[in-house]
This record gives sequence, C-alpha cells and structure tokens, in this order.
Amino acid sequence: MAYVGIVLISHSSKIAEGAKELIRQVIKDVPIETAGGTEDLEIGTSIEKINAAIEQANQGSGVLLFYDLGSAKMNAEMAIEMTDLKAIKLVEAPIVEGAYVAAVEAGMGKNLEDVYDSVIQAFEHK
Repeated sequence: MAYVGIVLISHSSKIAEGAKELIRQVIKDVPIETAGGTEDLEIGTSIEKINAAIEQANQGSGVLLFYDLGSAKMNAEMAIEMTDLKAIKLVEAPIVEGAYVAAVEAGMGKNLEDVYDSVIQAFEHK
C-alpha cells in the first residue's frame, strides 16, 4: 500500500530526527523523511534537503510538509514550486503533534486530502 508521505522540516536536524523517532514508536509503515539543518550541519534549512526528502517520502499518494519556523516555511514553499509533484501540501500545524496526527491518519490508508483535513481540524481551535 502506498501511504501519504511526511516531511519534517526543522532548523535543527536533532528536532527533525527526534520528531521522526517519536512517531516511529507507534507508526512504522508511513514514509517519514527529515530535512533538518543545513548541508554544513548548522542551524538553518536547505531547499536541497527539502527537495530530497520530498522525493524520498513520495510513494505516489502525495506528501505533507511540516515545518518549525518562518524561514523553514519559506524554503518549503520554494521547494514546492520547484517540484513537479502536484499532490503536495504545506501544513499549518505544530511540527511534532501535527506530523503525529498525519502519520496516524496516513497509516489508516487515508488519501492526501483526508489526512490534511484531519490535521487541520485537530488544530484549528488551538
């Protein structure tokens, strides 16, 4: 089964990897990729790392992107513009909690729109 993929974009590789590790405690099959830090292993984000993570997370059912801070959002938006993938969405939700909800929903075999909607509904009043 092809699941909706998840990309965790953080200024810190440790934050991105930690969020992935937390989700992996419960959800094993959903593709989760990280794009944390710069190529020089510094604090920051990298469009190249985001693009690579998108490619790796995409199993054909689409990809959701989660980010931590403003410039990560800007780089995620640029990465979306650079990809040919149409089934991709940037999610306005907390990176850890939002990605966790998305992984649970994706793990149930839901499509991109349904997973996205579930995450948005989970955090719309917070």
